Amino acid sequence: MSNITKSSIGRKVLVSLSGLFLMIFLLVHLAVNLTLIFDDTGELFNKAAHFMATNPAIKVMEPVLALGFIIHILYASIVTLRNYLARPARYNKRDSQETGGWASRNMFFLGSTVFIFLVIHIWNFFWKMRFAGDPLLDHITIDGEQMENSYNLVATLFKSSYIYSSIYILGAIALGLHLSHGFWSSFHTMGWNNDIWMKRLRTIAIVYAVVIAGGFISIPVYYMIFF
Repeated sequence: MSNITKSSIGRKVLVSLSGLFLMIFLLVHLAVNLTLIFDDTGELFNKAAHFMATNPAIKVMEPVLALGFIIHILYASIVTLRNYLARPARYNKRDSQETGGWASRNMFFLGSTVFIFLVIHIWNFFWKMRFAGDPLLDHITIDGEQMENSYNLVATLFKSSYIYSSIYILGAIALGLHLSHGFWSSFHTMGWNNDIWMKRLRTIAIVYAVVIAGGFISIPVYYMIFF
């Protein structure tokens, strides 16, 4: 493990593997969040949130997910910093612009933006649901089972704060741009880098990024329009 973390290639592999793991999580997280707009009663979201909070397998996965975030953020930062320090004064900005699109040249900025949004998101929702509590999380009974009213907490913030909704939209846009490069780049690092696969993966990356960003954006937009 130490050899992996000390080598440039090893660090990039860790960034790629953790990134792919987090991309799977994003699909699950989006599926749960979309129940916010599929059911205005909140029952679907509350059931999903209760399942995620009480299922033993999910509880085991939560620290693994947290570790995935830490590894991705830490080693992505190290790789970016070392690449920056390795570029002498003769580094030609024009040449860098020919290596990829805007997202590929600004991955650290996009990642930092997503990280800031993640902290805000965790503070507003996850922290309150798991640890701090909130008056909006009043207990309700659905199908004979008692659970916290997570829908009330989440929906109330979207309904009452255009500022948070706007931050959420900006965070989703930054995430989509980050994924549009990170998706295919992860496979490229893992060795899927021939011309045929690269064309396919770049196309899939765009589709995936649009689905993820568009899905998350639809949630605050729904509340901004209908409430």
